[in-house]
Amino acid sequence: MNTFGIFLTISAYTFFSWAYSKKKTPILNPVLLSILLIALILKVGNISYEKYMESARFLSFLLGPAVVSLAIPLYKQINIVKEYKKEIAAGIITGGTVAILSAVYILKAFNAPEILQRTIAPKSVTTAIAMGVSEKIGGIPELTAVLVILTGILGNALAPELLDFFNIRDRVARGLATGVSSHGLGTARMILEDELSGAVSGLAMALNGVYTAFLLPLIIELIV
Repeated sequence: MNTFGIFLTISAYTFFSWAYSKKKTPILNPVLLSILLIALILKVGNISYEKYMESARFLSFLLGPAVVSLAIPLYKQINIVKEYKKEIAAGIITGGTVAILSAVYILKAFNAPEILQRTIAPKSVTTAIAMGVSEKIGGIPELTAVLVILTGILGNALAPELLDFFNIRDRVARGLATGVSSHGLGTARMILEDELSGAVSGLAMALNGVYTAFLLPLIIELIV
């Protein structure tokens, strides 16, 4: 089992990436399909998640350098990003606030329990921040992590297509919207689409994480 997780993860993602390259449709999103296939194999093979993660530990380690590497396109596009600093700041504040309010009030509309409203509120920031904020505001951190991942998968699968559908062509706006709404997985997709959009998305992801961590504990009692 030492390298089982690494082999399974890379094989699944490579195969589905190949399938996606043949027919680019959200249905064939390699991230989503890889997760589903791995979950199915673990279930059928009666392999615990802990054993899988232990054998894929090296891939988990690489997440750190991968996140840090997001600074590279940002550094290369820093002059353009500086030109849009006011717009980016406004986008972080507006997008981060809307992400919180929309999640909470949609659940309110369906009379969802308060604990679920608190759990879903930080869904649009990275997992580590979201779980910490969720615990602080009285949510369920483990469920928050699942919602964060689902949000990221949807962003990875659909963000560029939705932006195209609404005729949003500005590269900075595309990156800003994706980074604020769907954090790392959305940013990964945006980097493949366009370097400037990817750079702005990575910056938006980081700034929205900080913004949400400060804002959400302050307003949660007012909106729930």
